[in-house]
Amino acid sequence: MDKFELLSKKIALNKVELQRLVNIYKFQSKKIVFSNGCFDIIHRGHIEYLAKAASLGDILIIGINTDSSVRKLKGENRPVQDETARALVMASLSFVDKIILFDEETPYELINYIKPDILVKGSDYSVENIVGADIVLKNGGKVETIDLVEGYSTSSIIEKACK
Repeated sequence: MDKFELLSKKIALNKVELQRLVNIYKFQSKKIVFSNGCFDIIHRGHIEYLAKAASLGDILIIGINTDSSVRKLKGENRPVQDETARALVMASLSFVDKIILFDEETPYELINYIKPDILVKGSDYSVENIVGADIVLKNGGKVETIDLVEGYSTSSIIEKACK
């Protein structure tokens, strides 16, 4: 199998495939970490955030908003990269184990489906405002926030590039 195929296999085709893997991970007593986002233009802030998230457990699963979901959240000019490109870039990160696209505005149903051990978001969120925190806490998991790297955001990169 070539390296591109290996990357592509990190992207779950659907929730059924993902659930099968989650069941295997749980059977193996692996601690599952979940985070989500648009991840439109990967930058240093994303890399540090995701590396720290991966360090909290054994398996890092990332939910990525589909193109239509990003447009609803960020406006008609986003995403800059399509969902396939964004998923492949994320798959190329060695510490990301699995990626799944989701079409809803929030990953609430996806979190309920996976029931991760640890839910992670940036420290710009308070735990009580993190979508899915109630599910994870109710199931005995933890919700963690990670400090963001100051000066790095996709919006600021786009703004700088357009000048």
